[in-house]
Amino acid sequence: MDNAIVITGGGQRLGLALAKALHSKLTPVVITYRTERESIAELQKLGITCIKADFSTDAGIDDFNQYIQNHYSSLKAVIHNASDWLAESTTVSASVTMQTMMQVHVQAPYQLNLAFQPLLENYYQQNLSTASIIHLTDFVVDKGSKKHIAYAASKAALANLTLSFSALLAPKVKVNSIAPSLLMFNESDSESYKQKTLQKSLMQIAPGEIEGVEAVQYLLNSRYITGHTLHLNGGRHLV
Repeated sequence: MDNAIVITGGGQRLGLALAKALHSKLTPVVITYRTERESIAELQKLGITCIKADFSTDAGIDDFNQYIQNHYSSLKAVIHNASDWLAESTTVSASVTMQTMMQVHVQAPYQLNLAFQPLLENYYQQNLSTASIIHLTDFVVDKGSKKHIAYAASKAALANLTLSFSALLAPKVKVNSIAPSLLMFNESDSESYKQKTLQKSLMQIAPGEIEGVEAVQYLLNSRYITGHTLHLNGGRHLV
């Protein structure tokens, strides 16, 4: 298959919204997911290819890479959305916490970007249009986090990969980051938590998945932007 978009972590929240928004007959979407959810069956009915993959292991990364190499001849885009969110704790060692965060947020994108380079360049050759890599980082890259130190460090490393890969792959492939803060709440979040969190940004809203979807579409459509981080934080850095 040609001209596909790969979205890692596409089974829920922003990844799910991206899969639905970007999939078409001309641009098929393939997602990875780690946990079985009702949304996976929903995506499959839409014709979206859903591959179970656990990027916390080297084998999980290698297996997914091999699947893509066997089934796709070119890629229009790779969107690295797969994520984990471990906090420092007394029940999990600091070593395991850091290793897991770096494996999912850095090792997987690093290995897959290198492996998919020929497929992305094939898209450029076939369409005379740039392919794209987009890294989903986080607001904490610029601020740090007292409760999620390893998570913040790994997302900062992912942001740095954006700089290196944009230089390596230009002009055939654009590489950018999107750094969201609060886009949406979880169903389990209390009303008091929501109100407290909303006060942390100038805009004082949770804009929902559409804000992330439109940011991704903007970067995919751009012919010029590379090596850039698009911040989606509602002015949180100014509060």
